[in-house]
Amino acid sequence: RRRRTKKQSETNRKVTDYFPVRRSCRKSKAELKRHIDDLLRNNVEEGLKVKSIEGKGRGVFADRAFQKDQFVVEYHGDLLEIADAKAREAQYAQDPATGCYMYYFHFKSHFGDRLGRLINHSKNGNLRTKLHEIGGTPHLIFLASRDIRADEELLYDYGDRSKEAVAAHPWLKH
Repeated sequence: RRRRTKKQSETNRKVTDYFPVRRSCRKSKAELKRHIDDLLRNNVEEGLKVKSIEGKGRGVFADRAFQKDQFVVEYHGDLLEIADAKAREAQYAQDPATGCYMYYFHFKSHFGDRLGRLINHSKNGNLRTKLHEIGGTPHLIFLASRDIRADEELLYDYGDRSKEAVAAHPWLKH
């Protein structure tokens, strides 16, 4: 066997001898899911505040900055079967002054007073919705669709462009 001389050892260096190892601070998909699961199970609604808006009512505002794709809040409401949701929608339609804000989605036969329900509409909102499952139960969550600054109102597109809805609620045009 040949023994290496000191000079040969010095020329056979690793890149990490010259540059520090940089570890990613990003979380894996499994870690992100566990993190969101914990937030939802514990009803966490941090970094949010409700303010009154003249001529509009209440709105939810960021109390701190949120990064793009970061969990913001859950849209939490009653989880109904489609027939029950349609009946409730018909009941709400009897009073034009009352808005009907149903969020329909299909999840393994499910359709579907927290802050997520107070988020206002904008065609150019700063939130997007995502379906998140925990143990077979669907949760509708809001993620930041772009970076959000502190004190910025949180908004998402309700998606309703029907003539009846716009006539009853002209703000849906914006």
